[in-house]
Amino acid sequence: MLWLELLVVLVCIFIGARLGGIALGTVSGLGLVILVFIFGLPPGMPPRTVLGMILAVVTAAATMQAAGGLDYLVSIADKALRIWPAGITIVAPIVAYVFTLAAGTGHIVYALLPVIAEVSRKAGVRPERPLSIATIASQQAITASPISAATVALLGLLTPAGVHLSQILLVCIPSTLLGSIIGALSVMWKGPELQDDPIYQERLAKGQIEPPAKIEALKAADLLRARGSVVTFMLAAVLVVVLGLFPHLRPTYSVVSGSGEEGLEQLQMAPAIMILMLAAGGINMIFFKASPVTAVKGSIMNAGMVALISIAGLGWVGSSFFEGNKSYIVASISGIVQQHPWVFAVGLFALSILLSSQAATVVTLMPVAIALGLGAPAMIAMFPAVNGYFFLPTYATLLAAISFDQTGTTRIGKYILNHSFMLPGMVATISSVLIGFLLAKLVF
Repeated sequence: MLWLELLVVLVCIFIGARLGGIALGTVSGLGLVILVFIFGLPPGMPPRTVLGMILAVVTAAATMQAAGGLDYLVSIADKALRIWPAGITIVAPIVAYVFTLAAGTGHIVYALLPVIAEVSRKAGVRPERPLSIATIASQQAITASPISAATVALLGLLTPAGVHLSQILLVCIPSTLLGSIIGALSVMWKGPELQDDPIYQERLAKGQIEPPAKIEALKAADLLRARGSVVTFMLAAVLVVVLGLFPHLRPTYSVVSGSGEEGLEQLQMAPAIMILMLAAGGINMIFFKASPVTAVKGSIMNAGMVALISIAGLGWVGSSFFEGNKSYIVASISGIVQQHPWVFAVGLFALSILLSSQAATVVTLMPVAIALGLGAPAMIAMFPAVNGYFFLPTYATLLAAISFDQTGTTRIGKYILNHSFMLPGMVATISSVLIGFLLAKLVF
C-alpha cells in the first residue's frame, strides 16, 4: 500500500508542476482526498506556522513594492552594475545575491536582468556569463535570506530542536555567497567572446537587436516614499536578525498551564517575524502611501499567494503520507542516510526540480530528515540543495534571462539539459553544500 500511496503523492506533484501556479496546492488536495478517504491515512496537518510567517513577510514586501521601493532598489542596482562593466560576470551575481538576500524574494532579479544584459553587451562581455550566474545567485540567496519563505520554513521546523536563526545564517550566508562566486568563476571564460559569436553577429546584421530601454528616475515625492518603504522593510529584517542573534531581547509573558500553574514563556521567533513584518506593512501603508489595492495586485503578492497555496496543499499531503508510513520509511532509509548524509541532499535537489520551490521542498522533505535523526548541522548544510529548479530550463527567471539577452548567447541547448544555466547552477549548488558542511562543524 505504501507504494500506491507514494504514487498518489508523486502524481499530484507531477500534475501540479505541469499545470503550474497554485495547481501544486489544489491538486494536492485531490491527493489528500484519496489518501484520507480511500487509503485511510491520518489527515496530518498543514504547516500552519510556516504559512503564517510566509504570509507576513510577503505582505511587508508587497507594501514596499506598492510604495515604489522595488523600483528604487533597481535604480541602485543599475548604478552598482555600471561601476566595473568589464567585471560584470563577478559583479552581477553579487548584486543579485545581495538584493535577493535583503528582499527575501528572487523575483527582484527580473528587474536586474535587462540591466545586466545591457551593461555586459556594451562592455563587450558575453551576456550569457553574467546573466546565467546572476540568475543562479538569486536562487542561492533565497536559502540565506532571513525573511525568505524557504528560510522561515526551515526555521519553523528546527526551532523545537533549539536551533536559532543566527545559526542558519552563519552557515548559509557565507556558503551560498562563496558558492555563487565559485559559480561565477566557472563561467568567466565560457563560450566564444561576444564579437566572435556567430548567432550574435547574425542578429546584429539583421538588425534584430534593439537599443536598451532606460530606467525612469523617480520624482522627488515618489523617491521619498520609495526610500522610506525600503528603510522600513530593511529595519524590520534587521530586527528579525537581531532577535535571532540575541534571544534575550525577545519579551517574556505569563502563561497558565492546563494544571493551573503560572509560568513565564519567551516570545518565539515565528510569531516575532509575523509581528514585525505585518507592522512594517502597516507603516508602509500609513506613512509611505503604499496602496492596499496596488500591494495585492503586485508581482510579489501574486508570487507569495502561489507559494502559500502550493505549500499548504503540498505540505499537507506530504504530512499525511509521512505520518501514515513513518515507521516503515524511517526503518528503510535511516541506515544509508545516517552513514552518507549527502544522499539526502541529492533527494532535496531532485524534489526541488519537480516542485520549483525551495520552501515547498523544505516543508515536504525536511520533516523526514528530522525523523531520521540527521541533526540540525547536516540539515542546514544541505539547505542550499533545494535550489535545483535550474536543472530543467522551464523556470520563469531562467526564461526571462534568455528573453532579455538579445544577443542570443543565453539559450537552451540542442539537448535541452546543456543550457546556459547548468554549469553555474551545478557548481554553485555543490560548492554551497560542501562549504556548508565545513561551516556547520564550526558553528555547532
